[in-house]
Amino acid sequence: MASRPEGASGDVARAMVWSAIEENAILDTMMLLTVNAGSSSLRLAAYSVSGGEPEAIASARYELQGASVAELLRNFLAQYQPGHITAVVHRIVHGGPHFSGPSLIDAASEQQLAQLTPLAPLHTGRSLSLIRAARALFSADTPHIASFDTAFYSGLPPFARHYALPAELTTRLGLRRYGFHGLAHEALWQRWSAVAARGASTGRILTLQLGSGCSITATRDGRPVDTSMGFTPLEGLMMATRSGDIDPGLLLYLQQHHGWSTGDLDDLLNRQSGLLGVSGLSADMRVLLASDSAAAKLAVGLYCYRVRKYVGAYLAVLGGADSIVFGGGVGENAPEVRARILSDMDWAGVHIDPTANSATTGHERRISNLQSPVSVWVLKADEQALMARQAATLLAAQATH
Repeated sequence: MASRPEGASGDVARAMVWSAIEENAILDTMMLLTVNAGSSSLRLAAYSVSGGEPEAIASARYELQGASVAELLRNFLAQYQPGHITAVVHRIVHGGPHFSGPSLIDAASEQQLAQLTPLAPLHTGRSLSLIRAARALFSADTPHIASFDTAFYSGLPPFARHYALPAELTTRLGLRRYGFHGLAHEALWQRWSAVAARGASTGRILTLQLGSGCSITATRDGRPVDTSMGFTPLEGLMMATRSGDIDPGLLLYLQQHHGWSTGDLDDLLNRQSGLLGVSGLSADMRVLLASDSAAAKLAVGLYCYRVRKYVGAYLAVLGGADSIVFGGGVGENAPEVRARILSDMDWAGVHIDPTANSATTGHERRISNLQSPVSVWVLKADEQALMARQAATLLAAQATH
């Protein structure tokens, strides 16, 4: 076992890690609590890590509709009793320019995260509340670790990273495309590598994370080369309540000629648009697919069309693809949506098997026929296991320095 680290005074995060080592033999076994807050749901899981892959001990999903996140945390721990928690791992949507990988959360980093709240208003404030709630539930020396959705995209190529704005401004204010859903897309890549590529780490794939939030990533040999979300999680695909791509001139028009405030625009783009706004009925794809209303049909059609356009664009970016992978609540459970996105794409080497596609709901399967040059899969993105793996690696590395 490593000797206790010595260094600059006030290194609280390192001290917490060492305390965890002494009390829990962290290099041999760990119990990690993962806290994954999305825009509409909260996923909690407990993982045991003992020298290998994380083993799920307990997991639960909660809808966030006025519920107290602190109460949900307490209920999970009381119901599943996972034992002594070595560390708590939080999914953080926006890491900004400061965080390019998993990081221990101390007072300074928590302040930096708070400053990023305006860039991910549906997520960051809730994540900070969960960090505070978790701190109150566990001892002061329990490490808290952030796993960032933006970290997977920290090495995006320049053409995919930059906006066509003045260079001085973008450098000074950190205006760039950060990308989001990185944990989901990285987990989908890893799952594809294990299941579809039989352990190979090379290949050109498109991963589609379609849930309440929606994004697509083009990946070559495990490295993302482009992704649909940008400076904030608003850019890109049409989502449950978010607009996705929109002409910025339209927003200027609402401000200048109709007196809309920035708060009005924020509410419009993040909470009133997407499937909900177009349909006027629901943000739930299941409800819209079952509806006969013209507005619901328009919402579903527009959603599929927008994804389809990005698929075509990213096939051009990659110069073709080896696989297309669907994940997320809609991606895993809506065969009609998958079929509409990839219909009549023989020109791109994509041949869906209608029977396999229709029979695939909520489980993993290849849904293209065996002759399709581009294989199409429905796979599960295990973000929580990836978070636990990242945390275990970070804690072990901190412990041995």
